[in-house]
Amino acid sequence: MIKTFNISWKDYLLPNIHNEGWRFVGIFAAVTALLAIIWQPLGWIGLVLTVWCYYFFRDPQRVTPNIENVVVSPADGIVQMIAKVEAPEELNMGKKKFTRVSIFMSVFNVHVNRAPAEGKIINAVYVPGKFLNATLDKASKDNERQLLAMKTTSGKEICFVQIAGLVARRIVCNAQIGQEYKAGERFGMIRFGSRLDVYLPEGVNPKVVLGQTMVAGETIIANLADDAKAVEGVIR
Repeated sequence: MIKTFNISWKDYLLPNIHNEGWRFVGIFAAVTALLAIIWQPLGWIGLVLTVWCYYFFRDPQRVTPNIENVVVSPADGIVQMIAKVEAPEELNMGKKKFTRVSIFMSVFNVHVNRAPAEGKIINAVYVPGKFLNATLDKASKDNERQLLAMKTTSGKEICFVQIAGLVARRIVCNAQIGQEYKAGERFGMIRFGSRLDVYLPEGVNPKVVLGQTMVAGETIIANLADDAKAVEGVIR
């Protein structure tokens, strides 16, 4: 049986937006109206910014691969770093080794974040901090961030971390200890540019490469039951 997934023009021009966005769109629209009264060209500039604000908070549907033990991208963006590291010390996971995949989101990406795997949240720690450029490695330790540890249905533990960036000033996280998620389910967002880190347990290699474009809830980062070597990419 052939299945189809229909998308109308409205999904592109008038996408659903996250609830966090409505008040910002309202503020932008009100300022735009005021600018238009002061001087019409300013009103057109405000209109462009209002449209950008609307699209920043867009929350499109995503199709998550129905694969057992899959780890999907929690964010739209670019794979900016892949590194062998220890677990974040705030999560009290000892000296366990992980592979950290860092995904950088620009102000033009969708900023709704999705659970990377199926499992239960076993720890959640918010850490206030700086607002350094999120592309810097030290942002994982110095910036404001929300850390989450998950016990997946495979029995393995993963971590994922929302990191505020140079422009981002607000992390929204709805995940709580004891809460269960399916891979690809929404759990929060970060406003105005930021980064998401996913920590894969030792022995699980990423199936993504540096510079790869990621789609939240859809792009497969790894499979927790697969110990195959990490992949390599070629720029074409």
